[in-house]
Amino acid sequence: MSDTMENDKEKELICICCPNGCHLSINLEEKTVKGNKCPRGAKYGISELTHPVRIVTTTIRIEGAKHNVLPVRTEKEIPKELMFEAIKEINKTTVKAPVKEGQTIIENLLDTGVNVISSRSMDVL
Repeated sequence: MSDTMENDKEKELICICCPNGCHLSINLEEKTVKGNKCPRGAKYGISELTHPVRIVTTTIRIEGAKHNVLPVRTEKEIPKELMFEAIKEINKTTVKAPVKEGQTIIENLLDTGVNVISSRSMDVL
């Protein structure tokens, strides 16, 4: 992601909403976005500079399964500034097999209202 500052009011980013990778020029003062090929790019540009959010993907320990880690992710995006704290919290968790894909592993992560769910099923060994 490029964050070259053209001036104090305008910021440049590369959109990550789709494979186009549009080069966006965002004016926060006027709340305008140039360079986007779709409406998602405009929404992303403003959001990324005012309140960036991310989906967290990681793994947790699982006992009694073929593998010793289970891939998990947040159901929805959380504020970007909470990512490292979220991963620390997720890393404290260990589950026991069996686990189904989409099963809630942690409810209301860091009081965000967002659950952590399993990204795959794992049966008992």
